[in-house]
Amino acid sequence: MIAIIVGTHGKLATELIRSGEMIVGNQENIAAITFESGENTDDLLAKYNEKLKNLNTTDGVLFMVDLFGGSPYNAAAMIAAKNFNMDIVTGVNIPMLLETLGARNSLKIVDLVITAKKAGQEGIKSLKETLSKYVEEDL
Repeated sequence: MIAIIVGTHGKLATELIRSGEMIVGNQENIAAITFESGENTDDLLAKYNEKLKNLNTTDGVLFMVDLFGGSPYNAAAMIAAKNFNMDIVTGVNIPMLLETLGARNSLKIVDLVITAKKAGQEGIKSLKETLSKYVEEDL
């Protein structure tokens, strides 16, 4: 099972995991990293490394962060760049997290990244666009 670390500005990571578990149940081999005001990249590196000690990383690690180029991304990149079986996806959202949780037992890290990106993008919807598709289908 690929380990997942969700890293975000503020407490979003904790709440994303909590929300995901409300939908799919308790999860193992997952951790939240929060980047709080006053912290720096070194603080995040220490947090990531501490969490990695408590996760089973044999099958790989997927870091899911909120913002490309943000501090949670930059700290994760320092770790993932040195490890073949680790990667990072940005723009974490609930659809991305749910799909990734469901697929991480059966996919390699490279395929899990593809799944995460696709689910994250497909999870973004507009009411008006969705309604217009149904109206067009009814015509």
